[in-house]
Amino acid sequence: MEALVNTRKGKGLSLSDLLVTVLVSLVLGVVYHFWGSVSNLLDPLFIQADELVYGVWFLAPTLVFLLIRKPGVALIAELAAAHVEILFGSGWGLQLVLYGLIQGLGAELVFAAFRYKKFSAGVAALAGVGAAIGSLIPDVLYGYADYETWMLIYKYGLRMVSSAVLAGYLAYALVKAVEATGVTNQLRPVQDQDYAALDEK
Repeated sequence: MEALVNTRKGKGLSLSDLLVTVLVSLVLGVVYHFWGSVSNLLDPLFIQADELVYGVWFLAPTLVFLLIRKPGVALIAELAAAHVEILFGSGWGLQLVLYGLIQGLGAELVFAAFRYKKFSAGVAALAGVGAAIGSLIPDVLYGYADYETWMLIYKYGLRMVSSAVLAGYLAYALVKAVEATGVTNQLRPVQDQDYAALDEK
């Protein structure tokens, strides 16, 4: 019972939370770095086909939040993954810091809208879409979204669908697989229902 109380009091991010966030972001940052080569393979299929796999670049905030379930981790995760890309010598350079910040914030705001209490696949999908919407802002700032209206709708529509599926539903499925191992029990804050279950015993 004492361990549960201590966990409940520690609502902020603990050292272990930060370590897990950085570790997952490190792995995903490596994936991010090489994912461009994967997305390029789709280019010959049809115009903007690479947008179909764009959602992978938003996996860090949704995956880490679903694992840890605490405020702030979505933003930290995407920023950390962006820095890993930079360390690997990404051609995007320091622009990735702005992308990581705004994309992570886009996902973070969705989780915040649900008061960090909803962890469903649907909420994860919305957070993925939030990150995708966030990516539009630096795209516009850097002139990467200089398209006609129809192309903007088409391009970012594909991106949002991809983000909902890959950063949302895929992240949810991955976390469910991890949950089956019992590892997540050590990562998450104790919920009220856990106390209720103890009181019933």
